[in-house]
Amino acid sequence: MGFAGRTVGSVFEGEKRFDLVVRLDETKRTDIESIKNLYVDLPNGGKIPLHELAEITYKKGAAKISRDDTKRRIVVGINVRNRDLESVVNDVQALINKNVNLPVGYNITYGGQFENLQTAKSRLLVAVPIALILIFILLYFAFNSIKEALLIFSAIPLAAVGGVLLLWVRDMPFSISAGVGFIALFGIAVLNGIVLIEHFKELKHNHFNDMETLIKQGAKDRLRAVLLTASAAALGFLPMAISTNAGAEVQRPLATVVIGGLVTATLLTLVVLPVLYSYFNTNKNSNKKLKTNKTHLPILLILAGLFSTCAFSQNNKKSLDDLISIGTKNNAGIKASRLTVEQHNTLVNSAFTFDKTEVYYGFDENNLAINEEPISVFGIQQEFLFPTVYFSQKKLNKANYTLETSNNAIKEKALKREITSMYYQYLYAVEKERIHKTLDSLYKNLQIQPKDDLN
Repeated sequence: MGFAGRTVGSVFEGEKRFDLVVRLDETKRTDIESIKNLYVDLPNGGKIPLHELAEITYKKGAAKISRDDTKRRIVVGINVRNRDLESVVNDVQALINKNVNLPVGYNITYGGQFENLQTAKSRLLVAVPIALILIFILLYFAFNSIKEALLIFSAIPLAAVGGVLLLWVRDMPFSISAGVGFIALFGIAVLNGIVLIEHFKELKHNHFNDMETLIKQGAKDRLRAVLLTASAAALGFLPMAISTNAGAEVQRPLATVVIGGLVTATLLTLVVLPVLYSYFNTNKNSNKKLKTNKTHLPILLILAGLFSTCAFSQNNKKSLDDLISIGTKNNAGIKASRLTVEQHNTLVNSAFTFDKTEVYYGFDENNLAINEEPISVFGIQQEFLFPTVYFSQKKLNKANYTLETSNNAIKEKALKREITSMYYQYLYAVEKERIHKTLDSLYKNLQIQPKDDLN
């Protein structure tokens, strides 16, 4: 109280209020001797110096007392150099667990950058899968094909191999910056695959039917573009990879991952991706051919039945035009398509159809006539839309009619093409049979001829 003082009242100056503090004079509180010479009142009314009742000395104490969650806390801070933070903390934990026995009520918590590292790791466990899923979704939207999206997505594990390998070569641990580098690497690595696959599709569209020729030409055309794309990104990260300035411990792992991943992703993409593309597209073509043959089989059987029937009578022989006419007339799909066209043609003029007119009759209970009877109510109600709605509906109906007409024409042409193909296949088979019969008769004559010579 003598040194720090105690508030004993308040002093007012106008509207201002000040605490009234009582303490020793400034000359009486300069050093520890002033405290020793303070007098303490005795019960008998006498006084005695404080140093005769207690020992007053200087002792070292905490400069401040920190608390965390209502508990006292002592912070021990260290700076880590030339090593990764996590391995240092692991070594410290091992030494403390081995050599230090904490009293009851004491515990050790590792915070600071290490705590941030653990938090960031848990976030990366969520961020990395989300990034991979988003990359795959964008690839699917770009190519509209799960197969092609997976082909390009294969560059990501190839890139991860290079990133991990270069971290190991440079003796760098996995850190948060390295994790961020992997996320950036995954986005960059798919660029090479996009360039290559897109060019393969372009060559295929330009009638490169031989898969080996297509792949060789595509890889040759896009070799420079792929190498320049990867080299530009890798060289951009090179200053960060060799940096030794402040903040280099964050920059180096990130750049190392990106550079190593781009090197392996580029080399392996030029080798692995064409092989995968050839494998999947070759199987697709084979399956498509098999599927086409299965689709044509019913038509071939129908035509065979028609020609078999025609073989019994020359008068019933059908020409190609007759078969096409029969096919388009009796095909269930064409019939359904024509009915759909007629339906949409009918709907064209239905755009200006109004709702039904309502005629109603009733009593108004709220209003009474002179005779105190409810007033009879009679009315007609008709709802109309805004005029532009009807014109827009008519345009829509016309567009649907045109679309269905085009679809029907496409279906008829496809059916005619299939019937024509099967017709000529049948003629080819008949002619082939005739030739084989001729050859068979000639072969029999050759076998009989030696017997005649012996006679």
